Amino acid sequence: MSVLLEQALQLPISERIRLADELYDSVGGSPGSVRLTEPQVAEIERRLEHHRKHPEDAIPWEEVQDRLKKRA
Repeated sequence: MSVLLEQALQLPISERIRLADELYDSVGGSPGSVRLTEPQVAEIERRLEHHRKHPEDAIPWEEVQDRLKKRA
């Protein structure tokens, strides 16, 4: 796996982002297969509570993608 990681790190940033998206999407297809730790669950709950109290702080996904593309 370390060889694969080394190869991936040689890719341009835009391709690494695309690779990361595709890997993430492949995991998302099996939601029950990934177990969260208690600290992860607590962090998700903390962030959700913050979002409920301050929805204006949210950034639209399209804007996040645009920012990432500009960094690439």
